[in-house]
Amino acid sequence: MMPDHKAALAEIANVLDGVDKESINRACRMIADSRALLLYGCGREGLQMRGLAMRLYHLGVNASMVADMAAPPLGKGDLFIASAGPGELSTVTALMNVAKRDGASVLFFTATPDAGPAAIADLAVSIPAQTMADDLESTGRSILPMGSIYEGSLFVLFEMIILQLQALLNASAAEMRARHTNME
Repeated sequence: MMPDHKAALAEIANVLDGVDKESINRACRMIADSRALLLYGCGREGLQMRGLAMRLYHLGVNASMVADMAAPPLGKGDLFIASAGPGELSTVTALMNVAKRDGASVLFFTATPDAGPAAIADLAVSIPAQTMADDLESTGRSILPMGSIYEGSLFVLFEMIILQLQALLNASAAEMRARHTNME
């Protein structure tokens, strides 16, 4: 028997209701004002970051993923965007430090805004969702496994950010579609 998808969707809606709208406005402004963007996330968070990078590219933004062969170096005027739901992931923290050292700004998505990496970021966006770091706690447990509620919330939040950026950058749906690959 299939579990109730409506309960999972309601959980995602509840998480997104808890995201500070002003932090999203600031995040969109940071993205729009940056010259080049590099994105990074581990595991399934990385898949969500890859989806965001693709949509940013569709908007005409110079966005790449860390470790892609054509990823540019970051410096002053650029933005590093990372996600670490549990707060502290060694690769994310290390990359945030490199970006800051070389003059780039850092936008950080996390469910743990009091973790150390949030202090490195120019802006830390708090997403109040269960992650793998707290999925075994008995209270407030998501019906979805492990960090899925955080990852699903990232997907929807990133699509809402793209809609806001689409308006901010005055990008039409036709322009976005024209940038989609023809190599599929």
